[in-house]
Amino acid sequence: MASSLRHLLGVNDFPSGNTYSILKVQPEYFPPELETPSVLSHHRKPTTPDDAVDIRAFIKCRSAYAAVTLDLTLRPYPIQWEEAVLLLKKVADLKGSLKTSDVSQIFTELSRLHPDKMSLVRSDQRFIMLLRYSVELLRLFTERELLEVLQAFVWLDMPSKHAVLSLYEAELTRRVHRMNLDHLLLAAYLWRCIGKRVPQFLTHLYKSVLLNLGQIGVPELVQLLFIMGEGRKCPTDLIRPLEQLLMLHLPQLYPEEVGIVCLGLFKSQTSISETAVTCIVDKAHSVVEEMSDFAMVNVLKFLRFSYLYHRLWMEAMAQEVPRRAHRMGIQGLMHVALTCSALHCHNDNILMAIAERVPSLASHCRIKDSCKLLWAFGTLGFQSVQSSSFYPSLIAALRQRKAEFQRYPEHLLTGLLGLVFVSQFPKDLIELALSPDFVNLALKSKQLELKKDLLTLDGAVALELPQWTGPRLCSELKEDVAKMLWKFAQSDVCLKPEVQEAESALQDLLGGERYVHKRMILPHTRSIDLEVHLDSTGLPIPVNPESHAPTAPHEDSSTKSPPNQGWGKKNLGVTLTDDLLAQLMNSKKSTEPLTSSYKVKPTSLHRVDQDEGDSLFNTGLDLTSDITEALIKPSRSALQDSKGPVKLAIQVPSRNHYFYQSQHLLGLHVMKRRQLKLAGYRVVDLSYQEWFPMLRKSRAQKLAYLHCKVYNSLT
Repeated sequence: MASSLRHLLGVNDFPSGNTYSILKVQPEYFPPELETPSVLSHHRKPTTPDDAVDIRAFIKCRSAYAAVTLDLTLRPYPIQWEEAVLLLKKVADLKGSLKTSDVSQIFTELSRLHPDKMSLVRSDQRFIMLLRYSVELLRLFTERELLEVLQAFVWLDMPSKHAVLSLYEAELTRRVHRMNLDHLLLAAYLWRCIGKRVPQFLTHLYKSVLLNLGQIGVPELVQLLFIMGEGRKCPTDLIRPLEQLLMLHLPQLYPEEVGIVCLGLFKSQTSISETAVTCIVDKAHSVVEEMSDFAMVNVLKFLRFSYLYHRLWMEAMAQEVPRRAHRMGIQGLMHVALTCSALHCHNDNILMAIAERVPSLASHCRIKDSCKLLWAFGTLGFQSVQSSSFYPSLIAALRQRKAEFQRYPEHLLTGLLGLVFVSQFPKDLIELALSPDFVNLALKSKQLELKKDLLTLDGAVALELPQWTGPRLCSELKEDVAKMLWKFAQSDVCLKPEVQEAESALQDLLGGERYVHKRMILPHTRSIDLEVHLDSTGLPIPVNPESHAPTAPHEDSSTKSPPNQGWGKKNLGVTLTDDLLAQLMNSKKSTEPLTSSYKVKPTSLHRVDQDEGDSLFNTGLDLTSDITEALIKPSRSALQDSKGPVKLAIQVPSRNHYFYQSQHLLGLHVMKRRQLKLAGYRVVDLSYQEWFPMLRKSRAQKLAYLHCKVYNSLT
């Protein structure tokens, strides 16, 4: 065993002069991204308001956590430096005669030194000798002694990349089948405190959990979820048992434990059933006033991951966030805003409370915090009126830390898009984002697809900054991204029934396929449009180049009426409602919405044949020639102010384009409509609240509705 450990360390002998350098880990063995700072070293960095958050406060909820955790706020009773020197002398005196109990005891005693002295101990040659002897005796340690040494390493603030730690990890992994569940949980927790990632050990822990589900009570369950979150993974075969255990123990959880459960599920990206999510947030809502800010934010993170809008919880947030915002750190505020953005929840109380607090914290912002705040507020269309320093303070924070965007290019694009949504264009930052060097850097990212963000920013600059003389994307890149977006749209949104029915009905209304062009007018806005052109008299002009309908060589499309598709001559019946009458007669539009439900689901759609019409609508009113003409002919009053050809961009937005239970559009879609107008289009919005209920109506009613929408847009 000793020889194999020497081989792993690259050591055949342990000369006192260079042992420390030999025991240092080599970078190639442990890539930096796989390691995290130890908890103790983190607390010694300059503090910010976020550092006051105790993410391990849950362990104070129950005495039972003592068996599976280490309370970092209860440092062992200190010893003096002179006592440490005596311990190190003992190592030099005993040398090879040290027993495992001696090694464990000396490590434990040394760990009681004042933190300021720890670096002196770790660099002492006698301490390095102690590490050597611990490696020699590694397989002779009992499980309890191994855990005692590991706990001592936490207090000693051992560097997470130290080679000795890898040997201890290998030994503990070898012994997992001999360790009980409490020992496994404690070891995983101690590794986390040290800051070393141990995926192989965690895999064995999770397998042991599956074999010992009956032993898992509340503390074991909460601790397990905490460890899963820190390890960023939950095995698929453990999700269902975890959900069942959560539902079993949920009534007994304390407020801080609920917060840690949510954090663990969020960090490990564990998807449980909507019913289980609702139950957890119901529990959180019942104790929200007792929760710490940290626990409350964790619930919001979990809701964001689950994309679940919990009405009572969000109503509580409208009270709690303004009450707490003045003491919260920037990271917590960012997560609150990001959850509101993800859930499309625009609440003035929440947003104003955050906006008023942020300027005083802007200097503490990581670029991640600043940019995600800008994205969230831009998505929610927040206009800084009362809090006029909100956007300027965050923009200033970005400028102060420009250099960091070379490492995190995605954050700059995120922040700038949020600003563009609300018509803010910091030109120096945009110039950086569109510079050739930055574009090349962004395109090299293998984990993130940043091409779409670059195209959106470039397209917004082209339309909203016509005098722009700074860098722009090359045409080849723009064309490639536009093709990629259109290919995706053809396989997704173009196939949605509400889009297909709108396209088909418009073709019937205007005279055929060549009068309606389904495309992305502004590809950088990432959504499709139904493009229609009308001449100065209100008659449609062919616009679809993909249509192969023949056109007479000397025919003037502006004077010839579109061909009648025959639908007006069919003996179809339609229920004559007040709305339909108002639309047919071009009278004042009804102020009542067509539906009061936010979650209407369209029924299956199909065309009605002439013979089928009588059977389906035999209780309705026959379409007369007068009604037909009213639908086909453009409204005279609408044409009075129309001068020259008009380009229409007809939108078919989904529910996800709006704020929750609102008719207000999200930032991206507000930006799109603004830019369509700049590009010379009139926007016709077949809003979700109107068009989706219309899908359940007869063909004639859809045509009447579309006629009204198209020709009223000319006024």
